Amino acid sequence: MRLKSAIWVAAYVRRCHLEGTFAVLRRRGAEEAGAIFVKVSRLDGTAALFGPAPQTAFAEAHPSERRFVSCLVEGFVAEANVESRIARELNFDSDIWIVEIEDRSGRHFLDVGES
Repeated sequence: MRLKSAIWVAAYVRRCHLEGTFAVLRRRGAEEAGAIFVKVSRLDGTAALFGPAPQTAFAEAHPSERRFVSCLVEGFVAEANVESRIARELNFDSDIWIVEIEDRSGRHFLDVGES
């Protein structure tokens, strides 16, 4: 069984703060199972966006884990490109969560797999 999105996001934001990274919940989605997207800004005009990995990326032994993939092949791109992708995701699914991180090194503390 997977943690509710609200609980996972609260714990994730707390983890970022403990690591010395600024993180904020930018948009609250569906409480139970809304998809979670994480924007990472390096504070230099570039950012990256991570979203839920496809179900095939989950190991059968740990179906409750949350895994993420980069939503943009290029990784860190102009922030306007990330914002454009977020807008498209919102048009597709209005129940998504958006967490925004500011870290000059681009740290995100996510379990990231191949897209």
